[in-house]
Amino acid sequence: MSDRAKEKDLKKIMPGMMRIGRRFLPYIRKRQLLIAGSFLALLVETGFRLLEPWSLKFVFDHVLVTETNNDSLKVIVSHGIDPMLLLALLALSIVVISVLGSFAAYLSTFGMALASVQILTDIRSDLYSHLQRLSLTFHMQHKSGDLITRVTADIDRIKLTIVKVILPLVTNIVALVGMLVVMSWMNWELSAIALTIFPLFYFSMTRLIGRIRHVSREHRKFQGILAATTSETIGAIEVVQALSLHNQLEDIFEQQNNITLNHGAKSLKLLAVLQRTVQILIALTIALVLWRGSHLVIQKTLTPGDLLVFITYLKNAFEPIRKLSNQFSEIAKATASGERIIDVLDYEPHVRNLPRAKPAHPFFGAVRFENVTFAYESGKAILQNISFEAQPGQKVAVVGASGGGKSTLISLILRLYDPNSGRILIDGQDLGEYTLDSLRQQIGVVLQESILFAASIRENIAYGKLGATDAEIEQAAKIANAHDFIMNLPDGYETVLGERGCTLSGGQRQRIAIARAAIRKAPIVILDEPTTGLDNASEQAVNKALNRLTQGRTTFLISHNK
Repeated sequence: MSDRAKEKDLKKIMPGMMRIGRRFLPYIRKRQLLIAGSFLALLVETGFRLLEPWSLKFVFDHVLVTETNNDSLKVIVSHGIDPMLLLALLALSIVVISVLGSFAAYLSTFGMALASVQILTDIRSDLYSHLQRLSLTFHMQHKSGDLITRVTADIDRIKLTIVKVILPLVTNIVALVGMLVVMSWMNWELSAIALTIFPLFYFSMTRLIGRIRHVSREHRKFQGILAATTSETIGAIEVVQALSLHNQLEDIFEQQNNITLNHGAKSLKLLAVLQRTVQILIALTIALVLWRGSHLVIQKTLTPGDLLVFITYLKNAFEPIRKLSNQFSEIAKATASGERIIDVLDYEPHVRNLPRAKPAHPFFGAVRFENVTFAYESGKAILQNISFEAQPGQKVAVVGASGGGKSTLISLILRLYDPNSGRILIDGQDLGEYTLDSLRQQIGVVLQESILFAASIRENIAYGKLGATDAEIEQAAKIANAHDFIMNLPDGYETVLGERGCTLSGGQRQRIAIARAAIRKAPIVILDEPTTGLDNASEQAVNKALNRLTQGRTTFLISHNK
């Protein structure tokens, strides 16, 4: 890679961090009082850190007896104060400064950490909420495991980096500024020597930072792919075991795992080079300052205590640089995670409330398609110039082969997608005139695969209507022909289901889904092959429930059968 390419890579990290800062600024402002108080405590802590070596300076310059003929270094009584009393006071001052500085550091660290956790909790909540509002097109283009990684692991990485890396780094940088000011006041010549490391440090960073960030982003990407593969395999474990696919899937996982490992190893290698380079530069600078400072002490233009303070400041001032080189990999990874989160937050839903949208009135149930054409992105039209009308209470069968657009048609009624051309109306109003929530709340849906949540049966049914009463839940279960089998369960309506309702049979799951649709008392009902895959007894029970559910309601029934 050329030097120009390396410099170009370096320039990418600051825009990435600035992008994160701008995007997260509204969240930061919500915690500005806590952050301001923590920063004030940080300034107080910095003041005490600057005072720490001065007690030693006075001990060296005014108390210690050294074996030397230099009268200035012999024991003196300064302003009538006994040397032993002065020594005791200086020793006590070290303890007092340490205690007060530690208390200020505690307030600063705790406040900043609390603010960062609160900020990232808000971001995680908004990210989760935003994912639910993104259209199906987005979810079809992104693996669920990768999205889960962004909500969980990427947020956690940022939180861990802020608490363990960024906050200590900010503390050290503030102290660095204070130390440089005091060092310049004490001796400009030694300060100039100390400052020579910064151009050299920047030169080293320009050659490595961009590459570390690029490798870190690739590493996070493949970790997301690993999570997606794992999620997909576990979600389809029955098929995997039935078809004995474990060997093939293990090979795929092994390839992805090795790619992830290689990117992680590259990042560690680059980081190790940066760490050793910085360590050598720091040692060289301290050696030069010690060499020149000792000459100044011999020339009596600097006291031994001054040199001690200067060297102490110098070592402490280099601490942020040393830690930055050690922890830059974590900062780069956190930056990559932050950008992955922002990529989702900045993604605009294809389907959203239009500016003119208003809450829907109670529907009568008239549905009309007018020359509707729809195609998935860059694909052939699935529906073309479709026109029909369903009257309130009418049952409409949507029949056709797989891939013919049946499910797409009902997705358009729910506004999960918008048509490319034409329009869909309910009660004479374009769907865009209604807010999404008010539209979907008046449509009951029973899908071929009944998706239930890992919650109680009562909660699963109540998801169909916000604030549903126990009486409404039981009435809906009776309509769905589910009340009897629910009452036969050990905990009845309080029975907690397994993931996706796996602890129930297919017919039982379907009847819970019907109850969830029934509790809405929606004027429009959509049935997407609800009896597919059921045995005869279960199919009969489900059909009875569906007849009750659809009575007097506009119903769209999708089926392969004519």
